[in-house]
Amino acid sequence: QVQLVESGGGLAQAGGSLRLSCAASGRTFSTYDMGWFRQAPGKEREFVAAMRWSGIYQSYGDSVKGRFTISGDNAETTVYLQMNSLKPEDTAVYYCAAKTRGSVFRDYDDLGRYRYWGQGTQVTVSS
Repeated sequence: QVQLVESGGGLAQAGGSLRLSCAASGRTFSTYDMGWFRQAPGKEREFVAAMRWSGIYQSYGDSVKGRFTISGDNAETTVYLQMNSLKPEDTAVYYCAAKTRGSVFRDYDDLGRYRYWGQGTQVTVSS
């Protein structure tokens, strides 16, 4: 069983930065692909970013490319989402998720593929 705990959300001004963290409870993430998703009020949950622990594979949603960066620590227990140049439309609840890694880094934007989810952390960006 993997338990995910997000932190780091809060209020930021447009153009500012925040860093979200997602910590594993009870084990490392080494056998999982990790993703970040977000859900704004009245909207569907959408893909933000994903990574594989090899460090080679990363992917980003179109709306955050060039502004957000996903990374992990060397112990493979914490995943980060560095969010720069924040916009009011980035306001949402952000969720960390883990899916069992396959031989190919794919389907990372399909939330149905993720087995474990954190509780979410609110990010609010003011204009």
